[in-house]
Amino acid sequence: MSDPLTFRLKSLIITTLKLDGVLPGDIPDDEPLIGSPRFGLDSIDALELVLAIEKEFGVKIGSSEESRQALASVSALAVYLRTRVPGA
Repeated sequence: MSDPLTFRLKSLIITTLKLDGVLPGDIPDDEPLIGSPRFGLDSIDALELVLAIEKEFGVKIGSSEESRQALASVSALAVYLRTRVPGA
């Protein structure tokens, strides 16, 4: 895993959602974050994750459609942040 932003996001996901026994390398970059059978994240988890991302990166994720797109996968979230946060 060579991308520092991707690693940071995966670590944030693990910490925020208290995914015991999960390492950043266990989360595929392109696997859906919400509804994934592997991690079982639901809408409450998505809300917690959005709040953690907003706090960590100082970005506001507006609508539910915007958050759905941003949380499509770790890769999608990295792209989302890179287009909105300078230096991400």
